Amino acid sequence: MGQSNTATKYWKENLKYLGVLLTIWFIVSFGLGILFKTSIDHITLGGFKLGFWFAQQGSIFVFVILIFVYVRLMNRLDKKFGYDE
Repeated sequence: MGQSNTATKYWKENLKYLGVLLTIWFIVSFGLGILFKTSIDHITLGGFKLGFWFAQQGSIFVFVILIFVYVRLMNRLDKKFGYDE
């Protein structure tokens, strides 16, 4: 029963990480690229309006960064629960 409880805690924490990271990605891609585009378009980045930049490239950059963050978080989580190699 102890192993099952540990696995349950592990997956709950993993799902919490996924939820937070996917929420960040949703806010950046959908929020900044579509919903709040007009309110951030007065800022330019590389000669492009910021809303356009987030819709075309920014959300991809943020997604790649979030992948590295997720890997780091999962490595820590694996060590915390003894699943590291």
